[in-house]
Amino acid sequence: MGKKILMIVGDYVEDYEAMVPLQILQTMGHTVDTVCPDKTPGDTVATAIHDFDGDQTYSEKPGHRFAITADFSGVDVASYDALVVPGGRAPEYLRLNARVLEIVKQFDVEKKPIAAICHGPQILAAAGVLVGKDCSCYPAVQFEVTAAGGKYVEPAATMDSAHTHGHLVSAPAWPAHPAWMRAFLELLN
Repeated sequence: MGKKILMIVGDYVEDYEAMVPLQILQTMGHTVDTVCPDKTPGDTVATAIHDFDGDQTYSEKPGHRFAITADFSGVDVASYDALVVPGGRAPEYLRLNARVLEIVKQFDVEKKPIAAICHGPQILAAAGVLVGKDCSCYPAVQFEVTAAGGKYVEPAATMDSAHTHGHLVSAPAWPAHPAWMRAFLELLN
């Protein structure tokens, strides 16, 4: 039986980290509501594709428009089974939104599955839900994970690893989609 999943996104969310999990979860029969503060169904957010081109950090290329399917102001955590927090640049400013942090805290308190990838753990750190938890993320976010009381889990050199700690599944970047979504689907079942 399909689960109802909430995905929090914002402008310049990483394209693959929003679209690919959305499609994987829908393929498996789950319903995914995508929300963004100050956006309503029918609106979109801009996405960016982070690529690993051999430079000192990832490059950023224009992505697609990503559809918002539910009203952020009406989010009721009780009606959802799980949460997905993609990365990209969006988490940097989404973590400044008090309601985003409240939503994440409620999912954590209720021990509902949470999948976070890349820069997504910036939101988890700001929400204070990483205390005592192991968390993988993009390496540049490791200091936020540890400052928030979490334990940074170093990713595989190929950035394709995922880590599960209780109800949290985390990963460093989109090359980890197979491992990350497989682990998240196990938690959902």
